Amino acid sequence: MIKNTIWTIIFILTFLNSYGQSFKKIKIEPGEHWYGLTVRDGDKVPYESGYKLDLNANVLDNQAQPLLLSSKGRYIWNDNPFACTFEKDTIVFSKFTTPFYIGKFGNTLKDAYLNASKQWFPFKGKMPDSLLFKAPQYNTWIELVYNQNQKDILKYAHSIIDNGFEPGVLMIDDNWAPYYGRFEFRKDRFPDAKMMIDELHQLGFKIMVWVSPFIRPDCEESRYLTEKRWIMMDGEGKNLLWKDAHKPFIASWWNGYSMVLDLSQKDAVDWYQNNLHSLVETYHLDGFKFDAGDPEFYLGSVAKNNISANLNIQTQLWGNIGLQFSLNEYRSNWKHGGEPLAERLRDKGHNWKDLLKLIPDMTNASLLGYPFACPDMIGGGEYGSFLNLKNYDQDLVVRSAQCSSLMPMMQFSVAPWRILDSTHLDAIKKSLLLRKKFTSYIINLAKKAAQTGEPIVSNLEYKFPNQGFEKCNNQFMLGDDILVAPVVTKNNKRLVYFPKGYWMDQNNKLISGPKVLSFDVAIDELLWFRKVDNKK
Repeated sequence: MIKNTIWTIIFILTFLNSYGQSFKKIKIEPGEHWYGLTVRDGDKVPYESGYKLDLNANVLDNQAQPLLLSSKGRYIWNDNPFACTFEKDTIVFSKFTTPFYIGKFGNTLKDAYLNASKQWFPFKGKMPDSLLFKAPQYNTWIELVYNQNQKDILKYAHSIIDNGFEPGVLMIDDNWAPYYGRFEFRKDRFPDAKMMIDELHQLGFKIMVWVSPFIRPDCEESRYLTEKRWIMMDGEGKNLLWKDAHKPFIASWWNGYSMVLDLSQKDAVDWYQNNLHSLVETYHLDGFKFDAGDPEFYLGSVAKNNISANLNIQTQLWGNIGLQFSLNEYRSNWKHGGEPLAERLRDKGHNWKDLLKLIPDMTNASLLGYPFACPDMIGGGEYGSFLNLKNYDQDLVVRSAQCSSLMPMMQFSVAPWRILDSTHLDAIKKSLLLRKKFTSYIINLAKKAAQTGEPIVSNLEYKFPNQGFEKCNNQFMLGDDILVAPVVTKNNKRLVYFPKGYWMDQNNKLISGPKVLSFDVAIDELLWFRKVDNKK
């Protein structure tokens, strides 16, 4: 009881001390390292001199928070986006419209994160559907790209089962509908979508479909939404107010040019959500993959309204819609730390350079309050890197699966049984068997994260401060006890850094830290070690 009282007093004093500080620079303390901002730049943390980022209408295609966390227990928060530049011993801030809040409790990265999360994005005791953690996820994107169709989706699902893989969530990706803004399956590719989904359910899958906030400009729905003025309006280069604007704003994004639903209007949100619920009822869908909510797509001559000055709000409002569905996924999000949303890393290429980014991006996601995170699709989710590919790198696919196997979630898209020989396919299945052993542990960590905000996976600096792990970004901790060291380079060997204490390998061999050891790692092996209390 005394301990809780001390915490409360320090918490209040820290908050009152830091409330509303407005500044342009902050001094970096000797030996201090900074993390946070955006998931995509996880491979750049801790940030060094020369790093710069502008969060205004920019989340770098992934999740972000207006938050910096220090290895010395400090944090910096702003309610709105800002720009920052790291200099030798200073962080310089610009392009901010509201005050910063500086907090400090304790002297570690963990202290900084837990303090910030309690104040600015408290967890609510809820998590996404446990199936996202329990079984592998499957996405039709790499196999079908824009040719989503009933015949091949059923073939893909049956192949999953026939090749000995466990059913889980199956996501039907973009281009299943006639056009953006139409909430039904296109008849030319899906002669009986309801029957297809019922069959997928019988196989043991739950089904999600891809959706976006975009509307085709020349369709029945666009005319209706324009008449209601439930869409972003065009300022016509004259800074027009929304009420004075005459035509819709047309956004340029990766699939072309579209109108954008104005999510700051309740009626527009109700219209969209009603359509989603109609899809669920009509086709027996289970959830949605919410994509393309990036604020970068709204840059341009948007008529002034209550979000035009901060386009990140549109991304945040897009994130709110997914809270109605326990089966959800987001690739891009803003200020949704602490929420029961499944957040996936941005699409990675089919290359070793991008595989190296999985661990630091995932651990930075944890520090931003996004513990329910999924590494990208195994082997890569950026379909452009698969175009005209003569040969798949089979080692890369296996190492990607191993890296994902002890993370919160793992997701397949390219079919491993199609592109791998028996040796590499068996290695994938071995990683799935390992995950099966840890499934209960991972789900319990997810439940704990939902209550406390404690990461499911974390970098070593978070768990073992002041031991020189500030820049260690190629291994991670699963919970408090499991040290995971995947091979993330082409060479079948790696160094493993052991913190202080005792560690047991998979053969019950005891290792005493701190220590650095070199390992040769067979293609079907994933290095992991359990922390034990003592030599016994």
